[in-house]
Amino acid sequence: MKHKCHHIIATSVCGALHKAKDIPCQDYYCTRCSGNKIVATVSDGAGSAKYGKIGAKIICETFCDILINSNIKNIKKDVVQAVTAAREKLIFHRFNHSKSEDELINFSATVIGTFYCNGKGVFFHIGDGAGIAFSQGQYDNFVISEPENGAYACETYFYTMPDWKSSLRFTFYDNTNRIVLMTDGVTGFVFADDYSKIRQNFLIPIAEYLDNEKNKKKAINALYNTLDDNKAQRINPDDKTILWIKLQ
Repeated sequence: MKHKCHHIIATSVCGALHKAKDIPCQDYYCTRCSGNKIVATVSDGAGSAKYGKIGAKIICETFCDILINSNIKNIKKDVVQAVTAAREKLIFHRFNHSKSEDELINFSATVIGTFYCNGKGVFFHIGDGAGIAFSQGQYDNFVISEPENGAYACETYFYTMPDWKSSLRFTFYDNTNRIVLMTDGVTGFVFADDYSKIRQNFLIPIAEYLDNEKNKKKAINALYNTLDDNKAQRINPDDKTILWIKLQ
């Protein structure tokens, strides 16, 4: 079965903190479809990093470019190859003046992505944000790639760190038909505090709306307005990105 990219709905919203400081959204997302393959990635550029948005953009686009030619058998090796390639791009980036790994901290970003082909999928993940796979209407039965934080809730891990391989995680799934990726600005709305349950009043209404809305532009606008709602911005003033995939 071929999956078309119009079954993917995504948007990013600048958080209230960045709006107040006139700083653009540091989140980024990218998708690629080819035949029965889907690659989707979401990245959160660190607010403390001078070029976090660039780091987010490069990791997302590199994953899509490389993994669209992969398969589930080789996915772990190819994910490592993609992160390595993204880091090399940053080493030679024009804003990396020393052309060394020492300056990768200026491009720090987390990443959560997925590769899906022929009924089988995998999340690949460094840092916070989350991924979830489930079947339509079955919100109590899901596979999750949880956020990973450091010793403190505000600390996380980035693909730009020297020891990034120790923070790279894979979570495989199958027999699902809905996939959602999100940055840290959204996870608190979606899950209970221990990530064992989906909260009733956020993701479920969104999923049911997107299942039924055939106008992609209208769906994106509705998703954007939900994330940019005054109440949502007060609860979490961080940048927010959500990417929704309908497999059938």
